Amino acid sequence: MVLAAGGWPGWRTVLWVTAAMVGARTCAMATNRVVDRAIDAANPRTAARHLPRGLLRVGELQALALAGVALMFIAAWRLNPLCLALAPLALIFLVGYAYTKRFTWTSHWILGFTDGIAAAGGWIAVRGAFEPPAFVLWFALTVWIAGFDLIYACQDVDFDRAHGLYSVPARFGIAPALRIARVCHALTAAAFALLGVMQGLGPLYWIGWLAVVALLVYEHSLVSPTDLSRLDVAFFNINGYIAVIVLASVVGGLAWAR
Repeated sequence: MVLAAGGWPGWRTVLWVTAAMVGARTCAMATNRVVDRAIDAANPRTAARHLPRGLLRVGELQALALAGVALMFIAAWRLNPLCLALAPLALIFLVGYAYTKRFTWTSHWILGFTDGIAAAGGWIAVRGAFEPPAFVLWFALTVWIAGFDLIYACQDVDFDRAHGLYSVPARFGIAPALRIARVCHALTAAAFALLGVMQGLGPLYWIGWLAVVALLVYEHSLVSPTDLSRLDVAFFNINGYIAVIVLASVVGGLAWAR
């Protein structure tokens, strides 16, 4: 939104985009928990989630998912016609992703592509049209999220193989998965660099970019094929820092360019 507007996009846009994000994520997460409830119950890592423990009922999460869909469509309608027209396509990915691990090890990139819809959606919410920077952002998120999802999936290799689930680590092994994750994150850095050039962002953006590259390198230093003990730090903490730094560096880069 900030890039598309060249600054603050206005409260109306921010509020409706936030509502769309909350609705979409609520739908996706609730659907994922319902679809995966049997898998989650069998996996010791996820057996303590609400559905396996009986703390929530399937019907409750289905109702929550429908409420999320309604919120997303209302927000898309309030933004502009293109957002509303594309909302059903976004919904297909939000719901469909939950099933992909059952038939393809490309699910990591499908997840990244699905989350990347948010970046493209933020752009068209402001501009009402697709433009090249939106696709660069979408690609950056696709490979960034796929990269750290590859790392995260390494902890479930034995379970996935035993239960016929698809992932790159289960199909090719942990070491190849970590190498592919490094390639994904190298592409992430390249995409964010291209974005900075395309948008003419100032030095503050590039300082943030260097920080993101350093964190990606650090993230990969935390895990190895023989030691995944710090995987949670690599997956949760580092990527949370990266998200905040990207936002701050874009804001700073735009302010400097002015």
